Amino acid sequence: MTAGIAAVQTRIGELRQLVEKPAITAKASTPTTGVSFEAALTAAGAPRTSPPSPGSPTGQDLVAAASTYLGVPYVWGGESLDEGGLDCSGLVQRALADLGVTDVPRVARQQMTLGTAVPSLDQALPGDLVVFGGGSHIGIYVGDGKMIDAPKPGKAVVVRDVYTEPTAIRRILPQAGAAAAAATDVGATVAAAQRAALEALVGLNATAGAAA
Repeated sequence: MTAGIAAVQTRIGELRQLVEKPAITAKASTPTTGVSFEAALTAAGAPRTSPPSPGSPTGQDLVAAASTYLGVPYVWGGESLDEGGLDCSGLVQRALADLGVTDVPRVARQQMTLGTAVPSLDQALPGDLVVFGGGSHIGIYVGDGKMIDAPKPGKAVVVRDVYTEPTAIRRILPQAGAAAAAATDVGATVAAAQRAALEALVGLNATAGAAA
């Protein structure tokens, strides 16, 4: 019986060390460097057993990065200001590059295969890619039925209404606060395990007292 109590006490000590570690929080709107596109997709994809690293770019970061190009003229094939402007997929690639997200395909038909599918515009979140005409045009969703894009020759990068039902909607980055929420879930799980261990210890002590 003493050995059982000692084992539970040891486990409680381990759980307390986990609970007392500093909480992980997400950084919103903080550009990062050297983030591969695969790493960004991992952060946006299937459920994780641990939260994304603090500072990982988010959908909100992508909207903010693209917004710095508002008013830049549309230039077919443009992917930098050195070329005088940007086209639709060039804006997506440039804004992601500004966040340090690399290895992004150049054209809309390739970009529309990235990330995970979002079923409808009602479920779209800031930073999701919205694709039209089977990949002939692409923009970045900003929320409330609006997107930021480089529309066509003679126009400039602008925030406007999503003008028709997208061919595809792709989620490539997590939302701000997702890391903090995941950390909270981990902390709650550890706390529950600690409570269970404490209850087990109380039970063992009560049994030991009765036996004595």
